[in-house]
Amino acid sequence: MTFDRNTKKVLFLIACAAAVRLILATQVELGNDEVYYWTYVRYPDLSHFDHPLMVGLLGQLCSLNLLIPGATVLRLGSILLSAGSTWLIFRIGRNIGNTRAGLFAALLFTGSLYCSIIGGMFFTPDAPLVFFWLLSLDVLIGALPSQPITRSGRIKMLWFGAAAGLAMLSKYQGLFLWVGAVLFILLCRRSWLKEYSLYAAGLVSCLVLSPLLIWNARHHFVSFLFHAERVAPSVQIHPGYFLMNILGQIVYNNPIVYVLTIIAAGAFLAKRKFVVPDTARLLLLTGIPLWVLITAISLFRFTLPHWTSPAFIPLIILAGVYWSEKRGSMEKVSFWISTPLYLLSAMVIIALYLVNYSPLQLGKTADVLEFGTNDYTQDLSGWQEIGTAFKTIADREEKSGRMPVNSDIVSYRWFPGAHLDYYAAYPLHRNVFLIGPLTDLHEYARINELRGGLIPGNDYYHIAVSNYYRDPEALLGRYFEKIEPIDTVEIRRAGTIMRYAFFYRLKNYNGTFAGPPSDQ
Repeated sequence: MTFDRNTKKVLFLIACAAAVRLILATQVELGNDEVYYWTYVRYPDLSHFDHPLMVGLLGQLCSLNLLIPGATVLRLGSILLSAGSTWLIFRIGRNIGNTRAGLFAALLFTGSLYCSIIGGMFFTPDAPLVFFWLLSLDVLIGALPSQPITRSGRIKMLWFGAAAGLAMLSKYQGLFLWVGAVLFILLCRRSWLKEYSLYAAGLVSCLVLSPLLIWNARHHFVSFLFHAERVAPSVQIHPGYFLMNILGQIVYNNPIVYVLTIIAAGAFLAKRKFVVPDTARLLLLTGIPLWVLITAISLFRFTLPHWTSPAFIPLIILAGVYWSEKRGSMEKVSFWISTPLYLLSAMVIIALYLVNYSPLQLGKTADVLEFGTNDYTQDLSGWQEIGTAFKTIADREEKSGRMPVNSDIVSYRWFPGAHLDYYAAYPLHRNVFLIGPLTDLHEYARINELRGGLIPGNDYYHIAVSNYYRDPEALLGRYFEKIEPIDTVEIRRAGTIMRYAFFYRLKNYNGTFAGPPSDQ
């Protein structure tokens, strides 16, 4: 098999990007979300409180059901899927333009912080979402725009049903693939409304989604209700939330990628001919509804900027085609297409320095109990040190008889609870239990039950960290006879104190925490 020059460049890009992601994966500890999704691997189910099962399934496959330990192994699936996603976006760009368009799309995709790192290296649901989103677009573009409807188009429509179902089984935003397809059919291809393959594709998606639907039916649709509450508009407008969301979108998608995609979309809307119009309409319709909805919600509620990021994937494809057709200075165009990679590299180097090597304290310093608060670089560092300190303290406490051997840990929220679970409890074959409302426990409401629950009369450890500090007496005092401080440990980076870890004994649990049931 022979490849042209642009295809070879894409293969080289994929290999280099995968190598860089693999190296980065070894350099930083798991973040808040990643250790939480690790619980999906440890306690698999048809679905979970926050997300469907795909991220947990991916972690199970890569770690051989946790037979192979380590953060890098958990992230391996994301790295492999990101390589596949880069090839898919190249393939789509090539099919609707040429290999140069595919190369440009792949470069812009790799230059995006969301596509390349958040959904390309970290152990999150975004990695499978991005992959199946692109796979869905690949088959959908081959099915819907063509006229007349062919046997090949009908088969591709069925494949779209499967791929879109897998995207939704990764993250709920995958639903907007179907939103885009239906809008395109209603606006541009109503002949599809008479096609059995369209409805068969919907049935295929439902079959793929059946684990999610069954789990929610068994648990009173708690996951659907949770996410509905997160996006339900309030009566008060918050311009600050809106501004934060827009700025977040720009940063997450890379400022240069953001501008290049907006220019390309604007060029199409201005009726410049650089792509088959129906193909461009289909791409826009699979992205814009998601962007409009989440951006509008950000006027009323706090939203996370990466929620809209899949909407930019179709725009990246459109931008790849648009900029490949520019007949001005090719050197100038190639420079701007490549520049996002350099900017992303700088962003990653700075972030790695701040997380692992910087003596700068970016959070609060006035109060020991809040030391490091708002320094979010600490979500990716210092937890192994806390785990090591806990081992030393637990050995000392249990040898002296002040605590029973193999006592478990009680925390109060899924973060930092999941970090303590992964880095402190799991290596010592202990459990973490969480006490609090369902909005704080999330998946741990079920995990508490799977672990047998808290046992009346037992003693437990509690670990509080200053960047997420809550008073143990106020949180847990009603459930234990007394709470005794054990030790305070300084967590350092580059020789500078970044935060404190406070260790406590929780004596004689009284059995009064009923807890939210895991099916509510």
